[in-house]
Amino acid sequence: MSKESLTHQDTITTSPDEVVSLTTQVKHRGEIRRIIRVFFGRKIAVFGLFITVILVITAIFAPWLAPHNPYKMNMGEELLPPNSKFLLGTDSLGRDTLSRIIYGSRTSLIIGLGATLIAALVGQTLGMIAGMYSGKVFTIIMRLNDTVMTIPMLLLALVIASVLGGGIKNVIIALGIGMIPGHCRLMCGQVLSLRENDYILAGRAIGVGSIRMMVRHILPNAFPPLVVLTTIGLGTTILAEAGLSFLGIGIEPPICAWGSMINDGYRYLMTNPVLAFAPGLAIMLVVFGVNMVGDGLRDALDPRLRGII
Repeated sequence: MSKESLTHQDTITTSPDEVVSLTTQVKHRGEIRRIIRVFFGRKIAVFGLFITVILVITAIFAPWLAPHNPYKMNMGEELLPPNSKFLLGTDSLGRDTLSRIIYGSRTSLIIGLGATLIAALVGQTLGMIAGMYSGKVFTIIMRLNDTVMTIPMLLLALVIASVLGGGIKNVIIALGIGMIPGHCRLMCGQVLSLRENDYILAGRAIGVGSIRMMVRHILPNAFPPLVVLTTIGLGTTILAEAGLSFLGIGIEPPICAWGSMINDGYRYLMTNPVLAFAPGLAIMLVVFGVNMVGDGLRDALDPRLRGII
């Protein structure tokens, strides 16, 4: 068979749909490579990712990483300074500070992920409905959202946690409700912008339903800024949980929580400052790391923000 015949046969067997599919796959792969290149080109974002990975590993493998039982009280060894047995000393009940910090990472991660997931699911769903249907639905949802936004997130979570009581479950609910307005407003703004695009108008013209339009077309195109908000919101939630625990409204003893550890340790700042500084440093590093990951994702996902620090 001649070369001209092979070329003609290949041309016939390759349909236009296959060509479009292959072209789309190549574009997606190129876009993914660009996102990875831009993200890892920011050293501070990579450092933040490293801290976040360390947090996740510490939370998952806390029982194996902790040198001592974080709940065991060692009588006669209260308020010890750092030594060879207790690397960060002990608290007022003789419990190992390092082990409690390690277990506290698990508490912070569970609450952060749980509250962020609640805020993202509820807030983004309400924002999508408000932006897509407009009219009275938009007015009701967004006016309620504006009313809630007038109350600072931490204050709102403080009130809800006071009503529900302490505990991991109630803190997750309180912080999740407090973060809903931000997700709702961002999603609504994205929908209002995207629904005027040509492909949305064309879909409406051929009779595509609103639910399918939201799931198949609007949500994927609104995804990048929502990922950034969710990532940064994780750090905000961890910091808010520490604040609630410090005030005695969040995690109840004896569960390890960084905020409650600072509350227990600040009374000994002059005699044993490690008790307060160690969990405070853990909070600072984790929130910094998560926020840097969010900034890196923002630069990588938004073509207008590709600066490298």
